[in-house]
Amino acid sequence: MASILIKNGLLINENQQFQADIYIENGYIAEISKNGITRKSDKIINADGKWVVPGVIDDQVHFREPGLTHKAEIYTEAKAAVAGGTTSFMEMPNTNPQSTTQDELAKKYARAKDCSLANYSFFMGGTNDNIEEVLRTDPKNVCGIKLFMGSSTGNMLVDNEQTLRNIFSKTPMLIATHCEDEATIRKNTAEFIAKYGEDIPFDAHPIIRNDEACYISSKLASDLAKEYNSRLHILHISTAKEVELFTNKIPLAEKRITAEVCVHHLTFNDTNYAQKGSLIKCNPAIKSEADQKALWYALNNDYFDIIATDHAPHTLDEKHNKYMKAPSGLPLVQHSLQLMLEHAKMGKITTNKVIEKMCHAPADLFGIEKRGYLREGYHADLVILNPETQVEVAKNNIHYKCGWSPLEGEIFTTDIEHTIVSGHLAYSHGKFDETKNGNRLTFDK
Repeated sequence: MASILIKNGLLINENQQFQADIYIENGYIAEISKNGITRKSDKIINADGKWVVPGVIDDQVHFREPGLTHKAEIYTEAKAAVAGGTTSFMEMPNTNPQSTTQDELAKKYARAKDCSLANYSFFMGGTNDNIEEVLRTDPKNVCGIKLFMGSSTGNMLVDNEQTLRNIFSKTPMLIATHCEDEATIRKNTAEFIAKYGEDIPFDAHPIIRNDEACYISSKLASDLAKEYNSRLHILHISTAKEVELFTNKIPLAEKRITAEVCVHHLTFNDTNYAQKGSLIKCNPAIKSEADQKALWYALNNDYFDIIATDHAPHTLDEKHNKYMKAPSGLPLVQHSLQLMLEHAKMGKITTNKVIEKMCHAPADLFGIEKRGYLREGYHADLVILNPETQVEVAKNNIHYKCGWSPLEGEIFTTDIEHTIVSGHLAYSHGKFDETKNGNRLTFDK
């Protein structure tokens, strides 16, 4: 593998910012020096005036393969991720067939090995009747177990209390949950159908899938985790009400219950449905401005541990249906880092905190081996950004297979110039080098 020398970049890493060189050899960071590095290298990147950060680790994406590849596939979405500075992803089991057996899970890993430009891991899916398959999962090679404690795309609802107790009490692995109370959602949906028929307005979505639905389910998951001392990670928190479940301020390494917040819940609120409609329909729903403010507060005060995307593409034809038929989900993985850095420039969060929550903390939370930091001896996953270049999100620069983004027309003031994945310069100035794929993530658990 070619050696790479990065010269004079501003490293943003572990709550510090400093000028340094980085030398990459055999896929690893061999040296970081503030005094300059003169070693011979196959490639030199001049990073003067640029930012150098660890690659983003996104713990929640839906790449739709197998079975839903008209929407997306591992190959296309991994490229989009790399173009946006995401070097590692963890993908969800609600595909067709679902990743609810060890055989189907193995097929996903084999496919990613053949085609993913980014590093990868895949969740094992829990159902109401696959506990034996779940317990066969290897914690060294699989990121976690995913439970849909609320129905969403793929109909993998786990609503049997004994099943939940079996999984929470028996699995030593991290359990990641989608939390929305199904009974509440069904009741609210029926009321809106009775009132509007097929013409339910999209701004009803956060009323149908409301804060009570989220809180009831998140509270149940939290209570089960406390009862059995399970390792619980609650995905995409969207309400102010849920924040109270995570206010125990202890170091991440000591937490048994952790939480994620997603970029779209931080960026949009219910006032945006008037313009964007179905394009921002997602589960859990984007909610009120008060909820949004509470999410920012919780993130900045470390009640929430990581930032992710829940990247969930659908075709525009699918999204342009009426409310009941328009699927939930937004494509976001290509733009998450730029979007969060834009929020930092607006003063909503510090740049150091963005890197902590998108790079360091996901590695620590999942126990990913030697990734998530700019450290000597770690895998060379890193991103070089130009912090003073305007880039507009437009159809001609979107790499998702679905070909659209809810952020179209937005102008970012940072540009992803280079992305290095496991020591390989996978993306540079808009061009991909697909001669080497990413690696399977491994975990120290």
